[in-house]
Amino acid sequence: MTGTPQNRRTFVRLLGFLRPYKVSLIVSVVLAAGSQGVQIVLVRASGWVIDRAIRPHDRHELWLLVSLILGLGLVKAVLMVGRRFISGRQALGVEFDMRNALYAKLVRLSFGFYDRHQTGQLMSRATVDLQAVRFFLGYGLIFFFQHVLTLVGVTAVLFWMEWRLALIPLAIGPVLVGLAYRYSHISHPTLRDVQQRMADVATVAEENIVGVHVVKSFAQEPEEQAKFERRSEAVFAQTVKANRQRAFYVPLIAFIPLLAQGGVLFAGGHMVVAGTLSIGDFVAFNVLVTMLVMPLRMLGMWIGQAQRATASGERIFEVLDEPEEISERPDAVELPPGGGAIRFEEVGFEYAPGRPVLEGIDLEVGAGRTIALIGHTGSGKTALTALVPRFYDVSAGRVTIDGVDVRNARLTSLRRAIGVVSQDSFLFSATVRENIAFGAPDATDEDVADAARLAQASEFIEELPQGYDTVIGERGITLSGGQRQRLAIARALVVDPRILILDDATASVDATTEARIRLGLREAMRGRTTLIIAHRLSTIALADEIVVLDQGRIAARGTHADLIEASDVYREIHEHGLLGHRVVEAVEAAAAS
Repeated sequence: MTGTPQNRRTFVRLLGFLRPYKVSLIVSVVLAAGSQGVQIVLVRASGWVIDRAIRPHDRHELWLLVSLILGLGLVKAVLMVGRRFISGRQALGVEFDMRNALYAKLVRLSFGFYDRHQTGQLMSRATVDLQAVRFFLGYGLIFFFQHVLTLVGVTAVLFWMEWRLALIPLAIGPVLVGLAYRYSHISHPTLRDVQQRMADVATVAEENIVGVHVVKSFAQEPEEQAKFERRSEAVFAQTVKANRQRAFYVPLIAFIPLLAQGGVLFAGGHMVVAGTLSIGDFVAFNVLVTMLVMPLRMLGMWIGQAQRATASGERIFEVLDEPEEISERPDAVELPPGGGAIRFEEVGFEYAPGRPVLEGIDLEVGAGRTIALIGHTGSGKTALTALVPRFYDVSAGRVTIDGVDVRNARLTSLRRAIGVVSQDSFLFSATVRENIAFGAPDATDEDVADAARLAQASEFIEELPQGYDTVIGERGITLSGGQRQRLAIARALVVDPRILILDDATASVDATTEARIRLGLREAMRGRTTLIIAHRLSTIALADEIVVLDQGRIAARGTHADLIEASDVYREIHEHGLLGHRVVEAVEAAAAS
C-alpha cells in the first residue's frame, strides 16, 4: 500500500490504535460482509424474476420473488445501519484516544521542545492531522474490507455462474494493482507536503491572532495579510499538484473496470444469442460486474485516504516519539521536608550544543535567605533560576534543594515546593479565584484572599463586577499589566512554597504599585528562600545578598556596599537604576507617613 519501509511502519503503527476496538472492527466487517452478501443474493433474485416469473408469466412466482427481494432489502438496511453506527463510534473512539495520547505527551515535554516548535505547527497536528487519521481508521478501513469482500464474493459467484465470462473482469486485476501502486508511490510525498504547508498557514494565523495588538500597533496588517497569502498560495499550489495526480490516476483506475464490463456485454450477448446463457443470468451477470466496478473505482480513493492518513500519522508520531528531555528517573524520590536551601555545584548549561549560557556556577543559598540576581541582558539570570524547578537540566554539575539533586526528585513534589512568577505572566480565561488557586485546587477562599492581599491584588479584585468570581478574558486581556502581574504573584504564594522565584515580577507595574507589592513581598518572603531577578534597585533592595552575573559566570557577590566599590558591572547597573530607586523610596516614605 505504501512505498517505503518508513511509510509501512507508520501505517502499521496507526493500525495499532484500533487494538482496543478489535471487537467492534470485527463486528463492522461481519455486518459489511453480510450486507454485501445480501446484495449479491438480491442481484441473483432479480435474474430469477426474469427467468422464473416474467418469461413464464407466472404471477405467483413473481409475488414470491418480489416479496423475497423486499425482505432482503430490509435485512440489508438493518445491516448497514448497524455497521455505520458501530464504525462511527469506533472512529470517534480512535480520535479520542489519539487526541488524549498526543495531549498527554505534549504536557510531559520540556520547555526545550517548545523552544524549538511553533504553536501553530503543534495545533495543526492536534486538529487537521488527527482528523485525517480518524477518518481513515474509523471509516476507510471498514470500506476497504467491504470492497475486498465484495470483490471476492462477486468474483466467486461470477465463476460459479459462467467461468468463461468471469475471466474477463479477472484479467484487469494486475493492471489495476500496478496503477494503484504507482499512485501510492507518487502521492505520499505530495500529501505530506500539503499537511506541512497547512501547518505553516495555521502558524501564521495563530501568531497574528495572539499578537493582534502588535500587528495593529505597527500598522502591519497589509504585510501580515501578504505573508498569510504567500503561505496559503503554497498550500494551494501543492494541493493542486495532489489533485492533478488524483485527477489522472483515479479516473484511469475507474476506467479500466469499464473495459471489463464492455467485454462482458459483448461476449455475454453472443452467448445469449447462441442459447448457452439465459437472459436472466445475462442481466444478473452484468449487474454483478457492475458491483465490481465501484470497489475497483474506490481503490484509488482509498489509497489516497491511506496516504493522507499515513502522512498525518508521521507528523503525529514525530511528537509522540519526541524524547522527554525532562523525565523522572525510575528511582525518583519525594522532595524531603526542609527550609529550601539551594546549592549550585559547578553548574554549566546550554540551550543548544556548543552555545554555553552558564559556566562554572558555584552558589549556595541558605534556607530562608533572599538572593538578588542581576546582570546585563543575556547574562544567564533566567537560565539559572529555570534550573531550580528543573525546567531544563544542567549540562554540567548539579543543582540541589535541601541536599537532594533536583534530577532525583519527583517532578510534582519538586515543583509544588517552588513558586515562580515570570515577567510575562500567563492567565487563563477563568475566574480570578480559579487563576489564583491554579496550583492549589483545594485552597480555601480564605487562602486565596490572603494570597491576593500579600500580592496587593485584593483591592482591585473587589472592585471587579463579580469580585473573585469575575471571569477574565483570554490571557487576562481584560486586566492591566500590573493587575495580571499581581494575580501571578498571588498564584505563586497560595501554594505556600518553600522557594520563591521572582523573575522581574514587578517589571509591569508602576512605582506606586511596586512599593505596595514590596510591602507584601517582605511578609511573603519571610521564612522562604527567594531568588529575585530584577533591574529595579528598589526590588533588589529586598535581598540579603546580591549576585552579579556576567556572560554566564558569577562576576561578584555581596551587599550593596561591597559591590558598589568592587564591581564595575554592579556600579553601572546601580547608576542606571538609581532614579527608579529614589522614586520608590519617595512613594514608600509617603505611604508610611
